[in-house]
Amino acid sequence: MRYFTYNAATIYNKTMLAESQDTFNLVSARYPVRLTDYYAGLIKQPDDAIWKQCMPDARELEDHSQCPDPLDEKALSPVPGLIHRYPDRVVMLVSNRCPVYCRFCMRKRLVGSGDAPMGEDALLTALEYIAAHPTIHDVILSGGDPLMLDDESLSKVLTGLRAIPHVAVIRIGTRVPVTLPSRITTDLCTLLKKFHPLYINTHFNHPEEITADSAAACTLLADAGIPLGNQTVLLKGVNDSVEIMRDLMTGLLALRVKPYYLHQMDLVQGTAHFRTPVRTGLEIIRGLRGHISGLAVPHYVIDLPGGKGKVAILPDDVEIRGTTLLLRTYTGERVTYQDITDPQG
Repeated sequence: MRYFTYNAATIYNKTMLAESQDTFNLVSARYPVRLTDYYAGLIKQPDDAIWKQCMPDARELEDHSQCPDPLDEKALSPVPGLIHRYPDRVVMLVSNRCPVYCRFCMRKRLVGSGDAPMGEDALLTALEYIAAHPTIHDVILSGGDPLMLDDESLSKVLTGLRAIPHVAVIRIGTRVPVTLPSRITTDLCTLLKKFHPLYINTHFNHPEEITADSAAACTLLADAGIPLGNQTVLLKGVNDSVEIMRDLMTGLLALRVKPYYLHQMDLVQGTAHFRTPVRTGLEIIRGLRGHISGLAVPHYVIDLPGGKGKVAILPDDVEIRGTTLLLRTYTGERVTYQDITDPQG
């Protein structure tokens, strides 16, 4: 399979501070940096919301308490490139490439470890596994970013999945509308329309990411009959306020993008400085409910360590004992989750 080609900025120097160059080099040697010219152009000043999402931070190297693979994806991979956590759905990692390397990436351990798409043999093995398990009805394409595949390679993946009778739904998780909206073309949308029911979940984290270009990309997808959802990650210093979230969620709804999940930060090594207390997320949800359309209120979820799955929580239904939360998984298992201390008291 092959990748879509694009021009990307290797380093963004427009607002780079001279004293940060050593930090940039040190951190990027461990966790590589990549961003598109388009996304770099959204940066207005150092340490703004866009900068924090894509530029290296010395604190990435100071995080030794968290795990490279907290969701236990490696153990849940029966064949290479496939994650089978829930009974009726799997995740296919069809791409290792992203337009932008987000500093909070849930697969930060894999960033820069290789840039090749899923190989032909691995694709065939994954399709054979899905075909052999009739309980699998839902396949999520992830990576990397699946839309970094060129149209021909993406068509090959989707055709292979549609040849399996029990695969009812295909989903694509992509940040391309946010970071490389020019990739969303009429040709791509014509291709995707052939494989309905097909859903796309994109990933806006801040109102500044809603631009004329990203709006146009979402419009093309929506006009192709593709239901659009959004998964936002709660990020300290980026979007951890009710006001920002209200603007973001209502702005998305105006683009025909349904807010789907608000993710508590995964406990991924190198990302601890983005983590907020769970109480912050609960207060944000409380500040959204009733104040904006219910259509614009996402599910607030914690993806539990150890591969136990996502748990949705509401301000009134979680038991909190100090910094310990008691949560119930989709299987009914009672699990403790260790929160952080709220620095605000």
